[in-house]
Amino acid sequence: MPMTSVADSPSAARVFFDAILHPHRSLGRTGFLILMGAVGFVSFAVSLAFFLLGAWPIVGFLGLDVLALWWAFRASYRSARLYERVRLTEEELTVQRVAWKQPDRRWSFQPFWLRVRMDDPPEHESQVTLSSHGRTVVVGSFLSPEERLEFANALQNALRAWRRAPSPCAPCAPEPVR
Repeated sequence: MPMTSVADSPSAARVFFDAILHPHRSLGRTGFLILMGAVGFVSFAVSLAFFLLGAWPIVGFLGLDVLALWWAFRASYRSARLYERVRLTEEELTVQRVAWKQPDRRWSFQPFWLRVRMDDPPEHESQVTLSSHGRTVVVGSFLSPEERLEFANALQNALRAWRRAPSPCAPCAPEPVR
């Protein structure tokens, strides 16, 4: 599952929600190696047949096809290094976006005013938007519509729990005098 959630942390601030979102890749490393081996074998067999028939320039084009397919998968796996972390603590909700060869981005919101929006039922173009005080951030755009809805519901539930929790800053009631 592309979403990992942590309920509580031993850190100083109480954590209500902590999710790390990763893009989904349907073909793992083993599958990639098997696919590239099969494509390479078929390409070699076909290019050998053309070479024996005297059409030797075809060999280079078939090699370029295998190289292009390998390059496309490499670019896809590189983009899979992207992840987003959404963390709700007592003080703030933070969104951190980490992408390959790009500077990390970070947004911070005060949770009391934060609104989470997502279409229900989800559609392909539906997005999870976090907005507060005129600022809006889209989160989890690489997830499937169902995963985005699941994430939005989990975050809304965590915000409800945050709003119900007693504030550590609230003054304590005085103890009765006996």
